[in-house]
Amino acid sequence: MEYLFSPIKVGSITLKNRIVMPAMHLGYCNDKSEVTDRLVSFYEERARGGAALICIGGCPVDEYASSMREMIGLSDDRFIPGLKKLTDAVHRHGALAAAQLFHGGRYVRSGMIGRQPIAPSPVASAITREVPREMTLEDIQRTIYNFAEAAVRVKKAGFDAVEVLAGTGYLISGFFSPVTNQRTDGYGGSPAARMRFGIEVAWAIREAVGPDYTVIFRIAGHDFMPGGNTNREAAQFAYMLEQHGVDAFSVTGGWHETMVPQITMDVPRGAFVHMASGVKAAVTEPVIACNRINDPGLAEEIIRDGRADLVGLARALLADPEFPVKAMTGRLKEIVPCIGCNQGCLDKIFNMEPVECMVNPRAGREYEVPPVQKAAKPKKVMVVGGGPAGLSAARTAAQAGHRVTLYEKEIALGGQMPLAAATEERCEMGAFVKPFAEQAKAAGAFIAAGVEVGEDLVRSEKPDVVILATGGEPLCPPIPGIDGDNVEYAWDVLAGKAVTGKNIVVIGGGAVGIETALCLAKTGTIDADTLKFLFLSKAEDPERLREYATRGVNKVTIVEMLERTGADIGLTTRWIALRQLSQYGIRVMTHTKAMEITPQGLWVEKKGGRELIPCDTVVMACGTVPVNPLEDRLKGLVDKVIAVGDAKKARKAYEAVHEAFFAAREL
Repeated sequence: MEYLFSPIKVGSITLKNRIVMPAMHLGYCNDKSEVTDRLVSFYEERARGGAALICIGGCPVDEYASSMREMIGLSDDRFIPGLKKLTDAVHRHGALAAAQLFHGGRYVRSGMIGRQPIAPSPVASAITREVPREMTLEDIQRTIYNFAEAAVRVKKAGFDAVEVLAGTGYLISGFFSPVTNQRTDGYGGSPAARMRFGIEVAWAIREAVGPDYTVIFRIAGHDFMPGGNTNREAAQFAYMLEQHGVDAFSVTGGWHETMVPQITMDVPRGAFVHMASGVKAAVTEPVIACNRINDPGLAEEIIRDGRADLVGLARALLADPEFPVKAMTGRLKEIVPCIGCNQGCLDKIFNMEPVECMVNPRAGREYEVPPVQKAAKPKKVMVVGGGPAGLSAARTAAQAGHRVTLYEKEIALGGQMPLAAATEERCEMGAFVKPFAEQAKAAGAFIAAGVEVGEDLVRSEKPDVVILATGGEPLCPPIPGIDGDNVEYAWDVLAGKAVTGKNIVVIGGGAVGIETALCLAKTGTIDADTLKFLFLSKAEDPERLREYATRGVNKVTIVEMLERTGADIGLTTRWIALRQLSQYGIRVMTHTKAMEITPQGLWVEKKGGRELIPCDTVVMACGTVPVNPLEDRLKGLVDKVIAVGDAKKARKAYEAVHEAFFAAREL
């Protein structure tokens, strides 16, 4: 890791390594936008973990720049003392700090700020569906002044650098884009005129903070908007900003409105690094590559190959604050990666809730939930089940100094996680299993795979506590014909244990049903390597290649009794799953109830009456029920028996990991 952990000069500051934590909205401030102990503790833990530069934000530059009350206030001098407390905490651990200046432009909601939002032109956003007011020249000058004043506050609060958010569809990128800038004055029209607002912001900040203060701009490497700016224009913008005093560039993905996923698990690791490389080719100052970089080997490779100068790890450090120090000290197997599920971060934000993390139950709770402390009286703990709940319980109990043995009846750990990761788009879903196991073993836990636990084993081991994480099993609904030879279960399909016909009906349109349908629909499609070969060889036109990549040998239908599919999928990822169903030609029937399975197919009932859907195979994906045969039988044998995860109640892995963590802390 010699490249990743080499120092680098950025403007007037020197970073101890190449790891930057980009700004991410957390929702940890109070309703007055003031810094809280919760926010300070969160960032202090990331500084302690070894990141070189931590960027906090976004920080609205005035009272009309954001419609989210929990963003970090920077529009008034009254915020400076709280911000100084934050920078002091970061500096205590050898990290440097930056604050990101933010103006939401057309993404701001009028109902939250009490007036019509402002933007370069009156073009509604797909997010708010509101038409903003076109900014006057007076509005423009006032806003530029507000950016500069906010930068001065950043400097006074002890931050080592200021960053300006000039991408993602917010105000500055709104000026730069021909999609949202339809002005005919000096701030619209030609590319140079559309760059003008951002350049004047950069120049005003440089004048305000002086020549020796580090200024960073975060730009979109590609808008991914029809008719918008591409990486070529992004590179040109960066070049012009560099001429006006910008010291570094953080390159992210597209706008919030784009239909190109940005940070979800279906995005390949490092998929947008090429955009940072495009910007780097146009400038001489350092460039930070961002989005879906959650592996130290990839980060090292990016720096080594000269594709970027630094890497931005936002959700990677949300998932594991010790990512840098673990990578630096060779504890690579213990790094818990961000899996891109969005359940604890982006889903929470869109629901106006504080950020959490599926694989890190302490994320956002650092102030009230300190690191696991050694127990005064260590106990002998038996954990039954090696899925998410069992692994979470085992590592937590072991870290607390308890004598822990985890038993898993299968040879492989992970429970349902390998099934959840069966398709390439969701292959990251189980990426936390091995690190959880490694952390448990590093803390002293013993893992016994291929061992089924019964009463005799419990009697012989004589544990003080048994944590039951025995998981669940597929729900078997009372549908006539369900025992037929043409019926399979989704779990067996995803595990590669089931043989189906070519015409398949999946009963159940939740996450498992959708994933199973996609897995079946992909049978016979060309793989990524073949697709690349055919494309580079110009063997087929792009549309034909798209067809080869999305049309396999199976015909798949989903039957869902509810009004919509994917009801159990998070807000920020459901649209991707639904689009994939369409891309792969999967028929979806909602408001449709499965009535009977026959050798000829599935009889269903819908508004138009009963209908036979002819098929070769019916696949059941109707949910999960707990498997917990031991709890009642262990009463009297063990002082304390705790059920966690699906063994207690069938839920998502998110709840299982968190519940088991807190249960094990209380032993």
